[in-house]
Amino acid sequence: MDLRQLNALLAVAEHGGFSAAARALHTVQSNVSTHVARLEKELGATLIDRATGRPTKEGEAVLTRAIRIRAELEALSSDVASLGARVAGTARLGMIGTTARWLAPLLFEALEEHYPEVRMVLVDATTTSLLPRVDRGDLDLAIVNLPAESMESQAEPLFDEDRILLVPPDHPLGAAPTVALRALADYDLLLEPVGTAFRDELDVQAAAVGVRLRARAEIDGMRLLASLVIAGFGAAVLPASAVPAVPPRADAPWRVIAVDGLQPRTVGLAQRRRGLLSSPAAAVRDLLVGVVATGVAERPGLHPVTPT
Repeated sequence: MDLRQLNALLAVAEHGGFSAAARALHTVQSNVSTHVARLEKELGATLIDRATGRPTKEGEAVLTRAIRIRAELEALSSDVASLGARVAGTARLGMIGTTARWLAPLLFEALEEHYPEVRMVLVDATTTSLLPRVDRGDLDLAIVNLPAESMESQAEPLFDEDRILLVPPDHPLGAAPTVALRALADYDLLLEPVGTAFRDELDVQAAAVGVRLRARAEIDGMRLLASLVIAGFGAAVLPASAVPAVPPRADAPWRVIAVDGLQPRTVGLAQRRRGLLSSPAAAVRDLLVGVVATGVAERPGLHPVTPT
C-alpha cells in the first residue's frame, strides 16, 4: 500500500468517478484505475463500484482511514514549519451559518494580522452536517450548536445566544414586544427538524411549561428559516444572530419578539477526541477565543458563557 493508491481512491470518491479523478490529479484515467486496483488486490476487497463510481461498504471503511491519513500528512509539513518560528499551512474550519455571518470576517482579519501564512478553508453548513465531518477528519474544528458530542468528537462552549421569535409584520404577534413561551403553542411555526440540538432543546423547554410546539414546516438551516419568515411564510424561533444585520426600520419585512421563559442556546467549538491538531489548526483555535470575546461584546443577543 502506498500514498498514491490512497490518493487515487480519495480522488475517485470525492470527484464521483475515475475520469473526474484523473482530471483532478492531472494524470490519465489508466493510472488512477491501476492504483485503485492494486489497493483492492492488496486488501482483498472491491472498494469502488465500477458501475456507479461510488465507494462500496468496504471502500467507505478505507476512505474513513484515508481521510485521516491525508490530514495527518498535511499536518506534518505544517508542524515542521512551525518549529522554525512561523506557522504555515492549512486549517479546515466548519461554522454554522448564523455565526459565520459575523464571526468569519473577524477571524480572517485576525489571521491576516497574526498568522498570514495560514490558509483557512471555511465550510458554512448546519451542525448536523459539520459534526460528522469533524468525526471523519475532514474538518479540524467546527463551530456548532450545542450539545453536539459524539463518540469521536467533543465540544466546549464559546458563547450563549438568545432565542427570539421572528415574524412577518402582519403576523398576529407582530405588534407584541414580548410573548410568553406558552403562547407559541397557539401558532404553527417554522422549526428546525426533531433531532437537531436547537429543536430538541426548544421542545424540552416548551414541555417544561406544559405545551407542545406545532411545526408548519421543518427546515434544517437557520438562515433559510429566517429567509422564509422575511418572505412571509410564517413565524420561527431562531437564534438572535439569524436576524439580518441591518438597522431596524419601521417598514422592515420582519419583527423581532422576545420570548419570555425561553433559555438561550449555546454555541461551541468541536474537535476530534483523538489526535493532535496541526499547528495551523491550533493557531486558529487559539485566535477564536479572543475573536469571539470581541464579537460577542458587540452583538445584541449574544453573551459570554455563564460559568457552571
